[in-house]
Amino acid sequence: MGLFNAILGNAGEMSIDDATEELATILGQGEQIELAYKLIRDMIILTDRRLILIDKQGLTGRKVEYRSIPYKSITMYTVETTGHFDLDAELKLWISGQHDPIALEFNGSTNVYALQGLLAAKIAGK
Repeated sequence: MGLFNAILGNAGEMSIDDATEELATILGQGEQIELAYKLIRDMIILTDRRLILIDKQGLTGRKVEYRSIPYKSITMYTVETTGHFDLDAELKLWISGQHDPIALEFNGSTNVYALQGLLAAKIAGK
């Protein structure tokens, strides 16, 4: 992921091995990471069980918020792909019990079709 995309707030793909090593303490027993994205310090993780949004806060990043969303709680989502002038892709998730969607942006090199396919499979498997 390039620095320019990070400055714009666009997440890029991350190595599953790196994500697994970094999140070893919060993954459940036998839980496997299937897709991982990183935005400077924050991360978006899709496991075989849930979606995890990681927000590292403060200057040092020592305070971390882990938002765990079971796939069964996702009621709807939209994926917007990149265009000629709009170089980022966007995912919006509607979670049961929340009025407003969670919006996540990805850089142009991110395979949003893989992301959409995995979400479709997990949500259909509710």
